[in-house]
Amino acid sequence: MTEGTTTAAAESGDTLTRLEQEGEIAADYLEGLLDIADLDGDIDMDVEADRAAVSIVSDSAGRDLQKLVGRDGEVLEALQELTRLAVHRETGDRSRLMLDIAGFRAQKREELAVLGAKAAADVKASGEPLKLAPMTPFERKVVHDAVAAAGLRSESEGEEPQRFVVVLPA
Repeated sequence: MTEGTTTAAAESGDTLTRLEQEGEIAADYLEGLLDIADLDGDIDMDVEADRAAVSIVSDSAGRDLQKLVGRDGEVLEALQELTRLAVHRETGDRSRLMLDIAGFRAQKREELAVLGAKAAADVKASGEPLKLAPMTPFERKVVHDAVAAAGLRSESEGEEPQRFVVVLPA
């Protein structure tokens, strides 16, 4: 191995270790939260797309965990920010950690990927730009990725919380 390859491998290992540490801190924080709220759930940790990913899952129907998701994922978004702050407090570094509860984000990701692919197909057929409804940053990212996979470009426009995706013709 060359020195550059060795350095890249070491940095990759350092990044993985750092992300695993973020996941551990987040898991401890969330376990404490579940205990306080007297909710049952298991914590799964992973590293996906250069970010720590933590999920709270339940063997039961997950009815109690829906309280932590809230309407349209509003509570989930707030818990993700609180968890990121807990990680920041421990590490001193900004975290891009993703939190999923009861599979809400995974299901939303699938729905948004379909929406992005359909929007791209509509734009290819019409040749006209298409503006989508306002979305959260997570939702916009999934749509941008689906549009790019379909071979088109997209941009975000507007100001939070009314920021939206515009799918552009080729």
